[in-house]
Amino acid sequence: MHELIASLPGDSRAAARHLNRECVCLATDHQALQRALEAGGGLDYPSLRQSHPYLFSDTVVFVSEVCLRQMADFIAAMETVVALPAYQEAVLAWAPEIARHDPGHPGVFLGYDFHLDPAGPRLIEINTNAGGGLLNTHLARAQQDCCGPLADFLGRPFRHPDPEAAFVAMFREEWRLARGDQPLTRVAIVDTDPASQYLAPEFELFRQLFVTAGIDACIADPSELSWDGVRLQHARGPVDLVYNRLTDFALEEAAHAHLKAAYLAGAALLTPHPRAHALYADKRNLVLLSDPDWLTAAGVAPRTREQLLAAIPRTLPVTAAAGETFWQTRRQWFFKPAAGFGSRAAYRGDKLTKRVFEEILAGNYIAQALVPPSERRLQVGGELTDLKLDLRNYVYRGRVQLVAARLYQGQTTNFRTPGGGFAAVLEVPEGRQEQS
Repeated sequence: MHELIASLPGDSRAAARHLNRECVCLATDHQALQRALEAGGGLDYPSLRQSHPYLFSDTVVFVSEVCLRQMADFIAAMETVVALPAYQEAVLAWAPEIARHDPGHPGVFLGYDFHLDPAGPRLIEINTNAGGGLLNTHLARAQQDCCGPLADFLGRPFRHPDPEAAFVAMFREEWRLARGDQPLTRVAIVDTDPASQYLAPEFELFRQLFVTAGIDACIADPSELSWDGVRLQHARGPVDLVYNRLTDFALEEAAHAHLKAAYLAGAALLTPHPRAHALYADKRNLVLLSDPDWLTAAGVAPRTREQLLAAIPRTLPVTAAAGETFWQTRRQWFFKPAAGFGSRAAYRGDKLTKRVFEEILAGNYIAQALVPPSERRLQVGGELTDLKLDLRNYVYRGRVQLVAARLYQGQTTNFRTPGGGFAAVLEVPEGRQEQS
């Protein structure tokens, strides 16, 4: 290990690439992770490992201090763009009507997902209700003492000194912005058939976190909630705040009509909400954000334009008129539904069949210039394997709370890859290598 440290390049980006290729140790302390996940009494770690064998990777991902700073600076710059009247007018023009309702709070858990290429981090997409934040907090803590001298050299994996406290404070801030000094009494963590969701274990962790913070909490399907015209109700009593994990971002489904009514009436705080999705996560927004002429016309500051154009791959709307051009150049593009989530119905151009491409032309798709992901080498079943990786920044109000990685094979992240899953991120500091 000391020899590996001594061989690192002086540039932190090159050093991180070197470590991701050469340091193949398995770093996750499963006993520590088990203690963390079972501490509240609601999770059984052996059962979780059986039902979710590829939720957590056994390794870590090394990321340079420079790249972490570039991602954080980009995220802060995005906040200045989202605040511009010209930007809001443009993206709300194609958003659902409900997105024009401003509830007065920004929404929790934005997820900024990046690939890393030699020039730096490249934004792949922004998500609302980004999952995995609390799971990754526990995972990161289970890495602290697992890498011997390399861990001491690199430091700790957290981007915030106390992520759990930051997460609770985030929800309390949402409540304060909307309700001032009124007490926050009850939170409902809401998703369709929550027990069947892949990240259902995290729902239980959040329930425990709220209860520990003195806030009553329940996990509920929308059918377990009712709207009486005054309050949103659950069997436990009135619900003050809904932690929204639904993927019906505009609350258009009939099963969510009561949530929509309570939200629009201001009777229950919904976070994240439809406006947040429209402002940040609609993939059509990337068409504007990667267009230098539009950014200039919208009044985006020169330095911010430079940051956006360096980080966001060129993105174009997929139209029937441009169909033949896209088909001929398909290997250069990644095709995504504008309102999609979780990599559903997203396709690398070089994997497309003509039949699927015809479906793309008939749908509401964007094409993003292909940015291949970087890789992490690790041992799987005694053999060296290269897995793709992306980085997720968990963000509130333009500030990064935590950075985590996802390792996978195939076109997109999938939690079905041996050796893959969530992985803790360790920062490779700039300049410290030269002092070793």
